[in-house]
Amino acid sequence: MALIVDAIRERAREIWRRELEHPFVRGLGDGTLAVDRFRFYLEQDYLFLVEYSRVFALASAKARDLQTMELFSGLLHDTLKVEMRLHRDYCRRLGIEESSLLTARPAPVTMGYTNHLLSTAYGGSIAEVVAAVLPCQLGYVEIAGALAREGRGGSNSFYAEWISTYTAREFVEGAERLVGLLNDLADGLPARDKERLAELFLISSRYEYLFWEMSWTRATWPL
Repeated sequence: MALIVDAIRERAREIWRRELEHPFVRGLGDGTLAVDRFRFYLEQDYLFLVEYSRVFALASAKARDLQTMELFSGLLHDTLKVEMRLHRDYCRRLGIEESSLLTARPAPVTMGYTNHLLSTAYGGSIAEVVAAVLPCQLGYVEIAGALAREGRGGSNSFYAEWISTYTAREFVEGAERLVGLLNDLADGLPARDKERLAELFLISSRYEYLFWEMSWTRATWPL
């Protein structure tokens, strides 16, 4: 069986390389990232995760078997109870009121990315939903894993908890299960449908890069 994830991950290789080398990501790793940039990221990523949770809920509803329902309901739980708690904990350390997370205004990249994911979740097949969310799930695993292997984000780093969250066994296993699911769902599909999956994967990969860039520059609406 040809593994579609290997093929589309290779097509996205340059995007993912640039993500790992982005100054925001490097700053997360060595602890030099300016707090004001991280604060902007926290606010925007919290807004992103609210909509991301809706995507997982829709995917669970679309699933045709209990195993896939369980996978997406687990990802929904982890997003709501683990990732969003991490953001709230960081905000408390920075003296940011939790209410400010919910009242923050989505920046253009945040809005574009979440609209892309929600549009796919509402109108696409379950395979298309998996292809669209995989760059976020698997990308964070790869980035955090690379930073951990480099010995970055040690116990004295302000961002060590971020790295440990995305290298945790539960998060890694969730990403791996999505990889396996997409490979299974794509097996036997016509070339046209496989190309659609690759297109969605590449769009989300580009948005992942843009999210780091947005957070680095704190880019919001010009007017």
